[in-house]
Amino acid sequence: MGQRFHLVIDPHGWCCMGLIIFVWLYNTVFIPKVILFPHYEEGNISVVAVLCYFFCSLFCVGSLLRVSVADPGKLPENPKIPITGTLKREYWELCNKCNMMRPKRSHHCSRCGHCVRRMDHHCPWINNCVGEDNHWLFLQLCFYTQILSSYTLILDFCHYYYFLPLKKDNW
Repeated sequence: MGQRFHLVIDPHGWCCMGLIIFVWLYNTVFIPKVILFPHYEEGNISVVAVLCYFFCSLFCVGSLLRVSVADPGKLPENPKIPITGTLKREYWELCNKCNMMRPKRSHHCSRCGHCVRRMDHHCPWINNCVGEDNHWLFLQLCFYTQILSSYTLILDFCHYYYFLPLKKDNW
């Protein structure tokens, strides 16, 4: 897996990334202020629940930044094409857009302007292609986002259907 730094200059992608970071910052400030901290002070939830929320949030934004700048498997300018052996020339093809030889299952990304090995798609939310070298990081981002979203949904559910009726009964 290549760990080279890769940055795509795409205004649409930067807009999507900015929106995601705004939503993340809003939820990192709003959810703890409205739900976590007041119920922690009342003794309804433990410090472990508060710390778990912040760790999930940190893992989510960390994986977002990692997958956004990771090299998706961009082909070099002059790839070395093996003539003999198991990887023969028949496993290579010519790209119509950049006129480079590329391995089969590689695709040209019109947004990034280069060929990517085993390209899955260009994701505007990470402003990068998902390819051979960053596919695992993309799946990691999807996992952490699902965990954080589920945890937030559970906290919201508990806030409206468990903690608020508990507060009215104590009055």
